[in-house]
Amino acid sequence: DSFDILGDGVKELLVGRDDGMIEIYNFESADDPVLRHDYALSESIASIQGGCVGKDGYDEILAATYSGWLTGLTTEPVHREGGSGEELKLSQEMQSKISSLRSELEQLQIKVLQEREKYQQSSQSSTAVSSVPAFSVNDKFTLNKEDASYSLILEVQTAIDNVLVQSDVPLDLLDVDKNSAVVSFSSCDSE
Repeated sequence: DSFDILGDGVKELLVGRDDGMIEIYNFESADDPVLRHDYALSESIASIQGGCVGKDGYDEILAATYSGWLTGLTTEPVHREGGSGEELKLSQEMQSKISSLRSELEQLQIKVLQEREKYQQSSQSSTAVSSVPAFSVNDKFTLNKEDASYSLILEVQTAIDNVLVQSDVPLDLLDVDKNSAVVSFSSCDSE
């Protein structure tokens, strides 16, 4: 998207990447765009948009992720500073927002406990049937021309415990900065 998130009268380029990076590029001169800010999310960005959403006068960047989460980055100051010895008082609006969020969180926790109990009861009954849940996999296998390597990107809406890569030819697995996986090698059995 293009949006004036910095408030300087010139629209910036908002980029959401497959690796979860949100980047803000500024066009300070007629040359190449300059990276001004970036923010890393834990999953790929499906969509990105700039605008005023939450509070008048404060612009935001909204990003939708692969699993459906909506993340917002705002220009509204997060911290407020008081003078020396001065107590910081929250506005009535902020107090009501915090109160409603706390009550919503408590309701969600109660709902989760109820659903867990239902699942425990149904899984222990004699008529219980176990099945593997169906989920979609977002996968990409792309060639990196610079170093002649391939990047394998797998994303699912649940935790990934293991990924098995099997090949008829020898492979070198390269570690990357954004990878949290632990690599384990097994020798190939020709039979």
